[in-house]
Amino acid sequence: MNLPMQSHPPRADSKHPDVLYVSHADALALLSVEQTMRICEDVFHMHARGSVFPPLMPSFKLDDDEFHNHWHVKSVLLKDVPVTGVRLYNYYDDGDRNTVGNLDCARYVVLSDPRTGHALAMVDEHLSYAWRSAAAAVVPSKWVAPAEPRVLGLVGAGTMCAGVLECLATLYKFEEVRVTSRRAESREGFARKWSEKLGINVRPVETNEEVVRGADIAVGGTTSADVMIYDEWVKPGALVISLARQQFELAGFARMDKVIVDGWDLNMKNHYFRKMVDTGLFSREQLHAEIAEVVSGAKPGRERADERILVHTTGLVSQDVAIAHWLFEQAKATGRGIWLPAARE
Repeated sequence: MNLPMQSHPPRADSKHPDVLYVSHADALALLSVEQTMRICEDVFHMHARGSVFPPLMPSFKLDDDEFHNHWHVKSVLLKDVPVTGVRLYNYYDDGDRNTVGNLDCARYVVLSDPRTGHALAMVDEHLSYAWRSAAAAVVPSKWVAPAEPRVLGLVGAGTMCAGVLECLATLYKFEEVRVTSRRAESREGFARKWSEKLGINVRPVETNEEVVRGADIAVGGTTSADVMIYDEWVKPGALVISLARQQFELAGFARMDKVIVDGWDLNMKNHYFRKMVDTGLFSREQLHAEIAEVVSGAKPGRERADERILVHTTGLVSQDVAIAHWLFEQAKATGRGIWLPAARE
């Protein structure tokens, strides 16, 4: 549903500036996969420069077992912009149905000016979350993917793998894309949709192993807590992209030639990652780099054709806030969004 744009301009007195609401429909009209990737890359450079200021607590979580309800709140200050953003999202997960990537969960980023504390915008992030999750993991492929990858394997047929496919398709010309999922109808529907949309041979297969063996790039992008990819399936020279959760077997981290993460400290907040480190399966010394170090040139990317490289991401709120701010500026410039009146005396 397209929300109407407000016809009159905002009231912008210095004490009580109005607040712009940027809807999902606005985001669809303004944002592209390519722009999302550019913003994510820019933010990695911000991290490399040390201009991203995180909170003392990385997130607030309210997870209720009775209602299967989950509230997560994260925040960050981007000094280079400058803007402060608070990201809040709510989803349902009973172990069978998970709405984390669906339009029926709540997803917003609230922006303010750190120089004044004034609220700037409230931005719906259903689209930007989906594309950011994919783009942030795909950006480092420009430094670590094999030369001219031809076969892409997708473990998962949901929002995350669809986003990765869209992002990777802007960089590479694949001859074959394999996809699998828990349900045959979901992978078959995914294959039909993206074969037609991208003009690529997207082929549904039954098992994760069929997806990964022989793939130049293999992606684990499901909401399952189970291991999706085992290192013995990964061929020499391949890139594995693991999108949050435990997509790649923990014992396999140390057997990869290079492991790259979006943030070591951030990943250590995840119970499975910390368990891997605490039990001695992997250590900080074995980590090759954080993505920002590779993107900025502080650490090398791929150095040999036969290197097996793992990129594991859990998600940087800095990128969500940066995309939300870009959408806010674009909505202002193009007359989109709905101006919400600020409180006045």
